[in-house]
Amino acid sequence: MSSALARASSRIRSWRENPAQFVHEEFGDNPDEWQVEVLNALGGGHQPVRRVGMKACTGPGKTRVLGWAGWHRLSCFGGKGKHPKGAALAITKDNLKDNLWPELIGLRQKSEYLKAAFTPTKERIYANDHPETWFLSARSFAKDADADAIGRALSGLHSPFPFILLDEIGDMPVAVGRTADQIFTGSPIDAVILAAGNPTSVNGLLYQICTKLRESWKVVTVTADPDDPKRTPRVSAELARAQIKEFGKDNPWIMATILGLFPSVGFNNLIGVEDVETAMKRTYHEEDYSFAAKILGVDVAREGDDRSTICPRQGLVCFRPKIFRNIRGNVLAGYIAQAEDKWGADGTIVDGTGGYGSGVIDAGFTMGRSWFDCQFSGKAFNPKFANKRAEILFLFADWIVKGGALPYLPELLRELTGITYTFQGDQFLVEPKKIIKARLGVSTDLTDGYATTFAFPIVPKPKIPANIHIGANGEYDPVARAAEQMQKAGRGDYNPFDERR
Repeated sequence: MSSALARASSRIRSWRENPAQFVHEEFGDNPDEWQVEVLNALGGGHQPVRRVGMKACTGPGKTRVLGWAGWHRLSCFGGKGKHPKGAALAITKDNLKDNLWPELIGLRQKSEYLKAAFTPTKERIYANDHPETWFLSARSFAKDADADAIGRALSGLHSPFPFILLDEIGDMPVAVGRTADQIFTGSPIDAVILAAGNPTSVNGLLYQICTKLRESWKVVTVTADPDDPKRTPRVSAELARAQIKEFGKDNPWIMATILGLFPSVGFNNLIGVEDVETAMKRTYHEEDYSFAAKILGVDVAREGDDRSTICPRQGLVCFRPKIFRNIRGNVLAGYIAQAEDKWGADGTIVDGTGGYGSGVIDAGFTMGRSWFDCQFSGKAFNPKFANKRAEILFLFADWIVKGGALPYLPELLRELTGITYTFQGDQFLVEPKKIIKARLGVSTDLTDGYATTFAFPIVPKPKIPANIHIGANGEYDPVARAAEQMQKAGRGDYNPFDERR
């Protein structure tokens, strides 16, 4: 037996009773106060039923706790011929692959004992001595799965020590909870369901756990409220206070992502991954869109790490954008003017919200340009939207679903599918841009640039016929195409976005 295994064998009984000790000694981690509360609910033995739920703000380390718990169950429970069997499940297969599963693999690398005793794969972690009966497996179900399909995803956990880890359960179907409960049949010695999620939906499993099923669950609420002495230290108090000051504690996204509370109405995704991926594969012939207006949508950077974007759209096709960082407003205005001229744009719409784009619009005015000013917080044309931003984002999403073609941009996919909406009275309200950035780690600069092209109706200017034949599939860059036309005219060194000219 290796020294790591020998050491662990002498510590397992103590670790079983004290999970926080296991976490500190094997991973070198020091759990926060709320994390210790969760871990304490998992310690000890001979407790047939344990259901523990984490109702959390964004970013406090709940996935880390799931990782600790997974290894604690695998390492510290069992007996001769009685091995722990576990399943890990998230709201989607990709979510599990990108979050909880890498967390589990990363934790193993910090422990000599775990590296010696267990082997990980992409879909399974198993004990080297008993690979068929001692394991934690990654499970998934289709988005439209029924109760039977979910049941199959959680099958095969008959054991005296079964456990299930559920991540991102805010929007997870309630049927998952009912199916997971089956591990408590058969008189297990010690069975656990540990679940975690953000309170973003009043229809998902987390809400059900916190209301209808509350008597059967221990629920730990995790908040980033800067005025709460038990707040998580892993979320910036300064950032939380600033967002609360700007949007108010009754803002639904502040309630869910900062305070760890359920809003009165749940959130919905603006658009799904499948719709965006399909749009990025679409192609059109020139005659399908050439009659439509050429529109440039411009999103101006608000903070130093944000991007300024120029996003072209003509009818059914959005073309590749131009992206700038740390660019002055007058310089950006120059690029916009060049893009207008070289592509022959019929209109340009600039996001002037908060005054960030005002300097760009003013600079354009001095060049004889008349650019539209889109105020995201302004009044929508359609009264069913709470503001202009909600209106144009819904128009953009509807355009995608109904046949729009997008360029292949992974960062655009991430932005679009990360935006949520709710209701303010009877009006649609979209998640504030600052809150999205804090949650995703990136600003929605590309999405807002393209959405801005839907802010005002623009008609095509009279065209001079030209013998130009081009295809379009979203990969086409209209500004670069203009440079290609100039190259054919004998000026191949011309680049409308080259700052040296």
